[in-house]
Amino acid sequence: MQFAIITDAACDLPLTLARQLDIIPVPMGVVIGGKEYESNIDERVLTFPEFYGMIGDGKTEAHTSAAVAFDFIAHMEPELKAGRDVLYLGFSSGLSATYNAGAQAADELRPKYPERKIFTVDTLCASSGEGLIIFLAAQERAKGKTIEEVRDFAESEKLNIVHDVIADDLHYLQRGGRVSASVAFVGSLLSFKPIITVSHEGKLVNIDKTRGFKNGVKLLIDRMAEQIVEPDGQTVFISHAHAQDKANELAAAIRERFPTIKEVITSYIGSLIGVHTGPGTVALFYRGKRPDVH
Repeated sequence: MQFAIITDAACDLPLTLARQLDIIPVPMGVVIGGKEYESNIDERVLTFPEFYGMIGDGKTEAHTSAAVAFDFIAHMEPELKAGRDVLYLGFSSGLSATYNAGAQAADELRPKYPERKIFTVDTLCASSGEGLIIFLAAQERAKGKTIEEVRDFAESEKLNIVHDVIADDLHYLQRGGRVSASVAFVGSLLSFKPIITVSHEGKLVNIDKTRGFKNGVKLLIDRMAEQIVEPDGQTVFISHAHAQDKANELAAAIRERFPTIKEVITSYIGSLIGVHTGPGTVALFYRGKRPDVH
């Protein structure tokens, strides 16, 4: 009997891929200009271009609303009632309380369904980094692995997912407390773009800066050459904040430098991550030696 893999809308998986892999995403909330919207990978309430159009002036207040256990119970319980065990792979606890809400839902459901297995994994990943570990876990499930084996696989692989990000507008990061106001002002004035990664604790860390996107692509490709593990046949993810041309440029550079990579999958950075990055951001994700930075 197969088991359900449940995640949250912060995973930024393309909808077609999530459906193909039989992944169940739990919607979350984003507040824009004082109004709350449901955020999910299916864009049923708010499309990604609509979202970036709403926040693109840099002045409209936008933030995420806290995830609650009830939302996860509403998606986990039907699977349990149908006789399926549940594995929840969640957004990094270093960046959000979302995973804790999913874990709380699991704790509440276990006594009610003692015959079922309910496991949770704090992926310590974000955006399409979370999507990539889910993608890999779903492949393990497709091989016939048990829920325990897939859980253990995700736990062992999660710190091997490298996240490298070229942020476009420092003011969004400044508003989220990632850089100071003075750094944002000077960086924007000089056209500096920060290079950000995700630490072993699942937190964002500024590791470098670049002037202009093309220089940023070269920096990411050079870092990839140092960090990637077993590139032959690997699937690489790129996510972008309403910047498809930039994502295509990065994808082309990857294919040129690493011709044996199997596939480069691009997708939108959804509103849950996009409120913190702003439009124009591009992020790269692959299996490699994730740096232990602070």
